[in-house]
Amino acid sequence: MRRALIALGIGLSVLGSAVGTGPAQAASVVMVPLAPTATTAQQVARFWLADEAANLRNATPYAVQTVASGERLSTDIAPNGPPVSIAPLEGPASPTGGMPTTSGKVFFIGSDLQPHWCTGTAVQSKYRNVVATAGHCLLDIEAPAGPLAKWVFVPGYSEGMIPFGLYVGKQGVAHHDFDDIRDYDRDLAFVNVYRGVVLSSPDLLTDVGKLAENVGGQGTTFNQPLAPTVDVFGYPAGVQADGSRPYTGETLERSTGSAFTMEVTGTTFVVPAGGDRPVVGNG
Repeated sequence: MRRALIALGIGLSVLGSAVGTGPAQAASVVMVPLAPTATTAQQVARFWLADEAANLRNATPYAVQTVASGERLSTDIAPNGPPVSIAPLEGPASPTGGMPTTSGKVFFIGSDLQPHWCTGTAVQSKYRNVVATAGHCLLDIEAPAGPLAKWVFVPGYSEGMIPFGLYVGKQGVAHHDFDDIRDYDRDLAFVNVYRGVVLSSPDLLTDVGKLAENVGGQGTTFNQPLAPTVDVFGYPAGVQADGSRPYTGETLERSTGSAFTMEVTGTTFVVPAGGDRPVVGNG
């Protein structure tokens, strides 16, 4: 089985059915409240689903500046801790030709008071309710006053379609260094979500169940070597290196190739290489 890289926001995270990451270290985290009560969650869900999901359809890529440059290394990441592995939870057959049902879009209101989106993915967890995304897709880095508003996850989102329901974020977790000093090596977040809902009528929200029970959950590993070939999934929408814009961000895209390591001011990243690279850019 090939390993997968999941595009989270504008960055990349090594999450997948058999995915290795770099060194895992004990980290201080910050709790990020989103919709603390069921009543609040229902209000958030109605905001996004009302008027035939108009706010979802009108959302634009979250184009915050998260670009970093660095030097490509000839050596692999050296793990500095014991290996950890969490097996994936298998989901249903994909309706989109082999694309993972776990991938989707995170929607929220930015500091400009407009709807935006990032990429996210459902991951395996005890309570079947965790989404992984970028830290800058949870915390408002343009107006540092806390979390982005009206945060939801829609797995399998494609051109306005909501095949598995909408999941409102209850609370998130981000690394303290990203929250405090904007350390983009820690630009990663996990969010607990409520049970999914769909709008059965203009005023009726219908429960569709737990996230991972509907779409499955990606597994995670730490302190493991990367496979020679990886798959990357995301919703690209930005400008490519040649200035073109071949991707709209409306559909989930896949890129396959080898991976290499890059050092950015003393920090090591894993980066996909080779082949077409559709995950470059916003989303």
